[in-house]
Amino acid sequence: MQITFYIAGAIAVLSTMMVITRFNIIHALLYLVVSFLALATVFFILGAPFAAALEIIIYAGAIVVLIIFVIMMLNLKAEAVDEEKRWLTPQVWIGPAILSIILLGELIYIISSMETTGSIAQMVDAKAVGKSLYGEYILGVELSGMLLMAGIVGAYHLGRQKKKVIHRFLEDVEE
Repeated sequence: MQITFYIAGAIAVLSTMMVITRFNIIHALLYLVVSFLALATVFFILGAPFAAALEIIIYAGAIVVLIIFVIMMLNLKAEAVDEEKRWLTPQVWIGPAILSIILLGELIYIISSMETTGSIAQMVDAKAVGKSLYGEYILGVELSGMLLMAGIVGAYHLGRQKKKVIHRFLEDVEE
């Protein structure tokens, strides 16, 4: 099981480096999803299947979809449709696809061998996580929610295009 941990860790590091070095945000998002899947695999190997499921559902699902909605909201140009078709060429998605296939093979191997190795002696269930989040860490949960909402509202206001108002006497001059 140690080799699977190192492979998943290497994929997480490699895909995270690709997120940082990509110029196009869609390309970075593809590698970000692979990075989240690799981290979920690491959590599963370490004996935290609930944390792995949360990693996939919350981060790889909800947060990435939220980022895509913000990108779509800010990209209001008419030529964006042609540009989006060029973003997902085979040269773009072949790297994340290969890394995802390696993670899938690793996950199949882990599930088929069903060895329960990990550094934690007992499993943490959803009830304990919920009590912890809404108990002693409630302030951090609420503050992070407010921070995310402020970021989305700020991105919307910075990215929206204001209607250009031209005085009726200057309309002929502009054209």
